Amino acid sequence: MPIDPQEFLEAIAPPLGWYYLAVAGLNLGASWSSWRAGKPWPGAVAWLALAVLFTALASLAFAGRPLEMRDACKIAVDAVLGPVTLTAGSFCVLAAFYLGRRWLVIPAVGWVLLDASFLFLGASLADPHFAATVLKPDNVPIVAMVYLLGFFTWLGAAQAVENDRRLREDQPPAEKKLGGTTLVWPDLVYIELICTLILSTVLIVWSLAVRAPLEQPANPALTPNPSKAPWYFVGLQEVLVFFDPSMAGVVLPGLIILGLMAVPYLDRNPRGSGFYTIAQRRFAYVVFQLGFLQLWILLILIGTFFRGPNWSFYGLYEPRDPQKMAALGNLKLSDAFWEICLGRAAPQPSPDAGKLARLGTILFRELPGLALVGVYFAAVPILLGRTILRSFRRQMGRGRYWIMTLLLVMMIALPLKMILRWTCDLSYVVSMPEYFFSF
Repeated sequence: MPIDPQEFLEAIAPPLGWYYLAVAGLNLGASWSSWRAGKPWPGAVAWLALAVLFTALASLAFAGRPLEMRDACKIAVDAVLGPVTLTAGSFCVLAAFYLGRRWLVIPAVGWVLLDASFLFLGASLADPHFAATVLKPDNVPIVAMVYLLGFFTWLGAAQAVENDRRLREDQPPAEKKLGGTTLVWPDLVYIELICTLILSTVLIVWSLAVRAPLEQPANPALTPNPSKAPWYFVGLQEVLVFFDPSMAGVVLPGLIILGLMAVPYLDRNPRGSGFYTIAQRRFAYVVFQLGFLQLWILLILIGTFFRGPNWSFYGLYEPRDPQKMAALGNLKLSDAFWEICLGRAAPQPSPDAGKLARLGTILFRELPGLALVGVYFAAVPILLGRTILRSFRRQMGRGRYWIMTLLLVMMIALPLKMILRWTCDLSYVVSMPEYFFSF
């Protein structure tokens, strides 16, 4: 249904006004806290100036003229957050956070980034297509969880950087000061009671302010478009775009569970136990951030905010047009090798051939993909063991090292497959539907 921009602005302006007032209150509280703590005055003045800025934005919103993002900026954001740039850019963001963590965990820097995200969100909510996606009752808690995830990731990194500094100065980590006994009653139960009351109040207010995401009764003759899984499974639904259903729904989740079970037996590093640290657990920290943020949270965000009708990829400000069809092709590596490179049809098994003859023909047809997969899973661990992971190979032993590297290259295979799918339309490296195996 077409959206009238003027009617939308009139409807969204008052909520945006209250939103900017809430952000102004946060900055005013930060300014007061900085002044009361005796910190240098420029910080308190800066937060006060931001509070004044957001108050002015609130007054404009209440007047029916909320801050809007220019069309050129929307086009630029949609271009930057395309499928390839979003996947590759998220790697760059994680690398920048790791390399610049000592600067990014400074409270003033973190608060500026938080205010910038609030400003971006407020300006984007003035766009009807962005608001229709973000303010959907199903997606509102996802936005809140993004902010919570960002805060606790930042907080954990800040505590780790502080402990690393203390260890460099031959001081014990900050957690060592938390000694002593804490009683379950009344200390722990009292805190849990307060948290229960606060969360119950939030849920009651939320249920009154936001409509429940209820739809019409299920109709077998009418399938929703798109039909999305719950948010905690939408990441697996996104993996189905790049892998065979058996691989995406069975093998990969199974490897995740087995990998988590194997972690205590693979980890031989006794350092950094019982306190936050990055310097003493660099490899574990990087692998966890890659696996959790890049290979799980990113897939959830893509499936929630970037997938629309027909499971096509949409920009944040792009209208969800059901007529838009997915631009992805369906090119198999064997087809590219035989038909494009050699200019001949790919070998196909004869219906009258025996089982061994059929198997031989299929393996010959998929030989390029099988060779590539074999090199990836066999040569890459060997290469890593002789270069950047040489110390790990010596410490862990052959068995532990091979299990760890095989799990690691399987993790990296997902973003590689995503980029190949979006750039080269490569659907499968190995495709043997005759035996229900594709990769």
